[in-house]
Amino acid sequence: MNYADIKQYDIANGPGVRVSLFVSGCTHHCKNCFNKEAWDFSYGKPFTAETQEQILSYLDKPYVRGLTLLGGEPFERENQEALLPFLRRVKERLPDKDIWAFSGYDFEKDITGYMYREWEPTKELLSMIDVLVDGEFIEEQKSLNLRFKGSANQRTILVQESLAAGKLVLYDLTVE
Repeated sequence: MNYADIKQYDIANGPGVRVSLFVSGCTHHCKNCFNKEAWDFSYGKPFTAETQEQILSYLDKPYVRGLTLLGGEPFERENQEALLPFLRRVKERLPDKDIWAFSGYDFEKDITGYMYREWEPTKELLSMIDVLVDGEFIEEQKSLNLRFKGSANQRTILVQESLAAGKLVLYDLTVE
């Protein structure tokens, strides 16, 4: 897997100060995507053990609330395969940090639908994600007034609560 960027201090992609990893590779190709260069799976730099250690060192600060995965598309199959061992390390070394992910895939239709059953890494990967912002960016529904998302169709989902309840549980952004 390659990555497009790492933000050591990010306050735009989840609550609190976060470390954000922008993976490379996306097949959605949303109209007016803010990160078109990251559609290419070969774009950026290789996601090496050294890169992972650097991210872990960024995360290991008391003022950092958690890690955010975005891209590109973290839920592309090859990106899931690369992210899974890394997220295991994050959870092992820094279990109190929360993990957010942004995906153009739909939570019910795609991720807990076919991916959960057909792609080996999906179930475990999802077990480590606290919040998922799902849905493709839709230019016609773009709003600068939305918190932590770009278009009104996107949802902010409490992943573990949704899996436990067997139904969608949305994150209440008014409590942050």
